[in-house]
Amino acid sequence: MKSSRLFPVSFLALIAVCCLAPAILNSNVAAKTTYVEPGAVKPIDVNMHDFMEGVFQAPYKRLKIAMAQEPADNVAWKAVRSDALILAEGGNLLLSRLPTENQADWVKHSELSRDAGGEFVAAAKKKDFAASKAAYEKMLNHCNDCHKQFEKGRHILTP
Repeated sequence: MKSSRLFPVSFLALIAVCCLAPAILNSNVAAKTTYVEPGAVKPIDVNMHDFMEGVFQAPYKRLKIAMAQEPADNVAWKAVRSDALILAEGGNLLLSRLPTENQADWVKHSELSRDAGGEFVAAAKKKDFAASKAAYEKMLNHCNDCHKQFEKGRHILTP
């Protein structure tokens, strides 16, 4: 008689565990994941050196070659404009990666670099080499001002 009463209770317990297990497992996963509001900026977890190399180094190196003389055709101008845009928008990305100290200076350097990059994009769109070159060098000067402060003068960029 005892075993006949235990069977329904055991069976119900088994069903409850099977139904609740997915919720329990999912709640454990959610507890280990950082929630980010939809549409919020969530920087990828890399150190600043890796970020700078990954985002800025390749376009900078291409532009260093491309800006040595006036781009020859529409294809070359389009490549200059594209790399200028990557660097300009990189200034916005820097605003999501504030250092622990001197944040106001970081913001100032990032905005100045971004804005000079925007001037560079606009000049490249017009295929104005003199204005492009001036904006390119202005942007690099702002980058270097930041490197002087935050990198103790390392990683100075040359046009």
